[in-house]
Amino acid sequence: MGTIADLRTVAAVRDAIGPGVALRVDANGAWDVDTAVDMIATLARFAVELVEQPVASLDDLARVRRRVAVPIAADECVRTVDDARRLRAIGAADAVVLKVQPLGGVRAALDVASEAGVPAIVSSMMETSVGIAAGLALAAALPELSYACGLATLSHLAGDVVHDPLVPVGGVLTVRRVEPDPELLARYEEPSS
Repeated sequence: MGTIADLRTVAAVRDAIGPGVALRVDANGAWDVDTAVDMIATLARFAVELVEQPVASLDDLARVRRRVAVPIAADECVRTVDDARRLRAIGAADAVVLKVQPLGGVRAALDVASEAGVPAIVSSMMETSVGIAAGLALAAALPELSYACGLATLSHLAGDVVHDPLVPVGGVLTVRRVEPDPELLARYEEPSS
């Protein structure tokens, strides 16, 4: 994200989905502060809901946030409770993205959410239904979800490890128990040497 082609893509997506659908942009920390400010100012005309991780560090997020009107979400720069406390102390973001696995589990993610002092956006990486279930448990345990979660990533995988995958129905994922199937797990085992 950061080129004319990227901006054209955002424009095309906004045109395709219309004004009634939330649109987010994630720079994965790729920009410096000045580039982030310029890009976010340009992206604002597409009515983006927020920009996720425009710069790499919490200090730089705080600098960007002070210079833009579009809400900023922190992701990769918050991996511990101490990071969350720092985010809150310096006003680095308007929201925090929580992914169960890199945060160390649901309990740790809840602690991060509590200390960050901003709305949480529960998201996932490329997870099987087992990982998605952990994200759903986190989302269900939070007192409020101000933003839609980003947990519908299973379709990006070639397969799953359960017979009844956790996929959205009508745009909604239902909290339920999932159980890995030994035969499906065996497909992904490394061969013995």
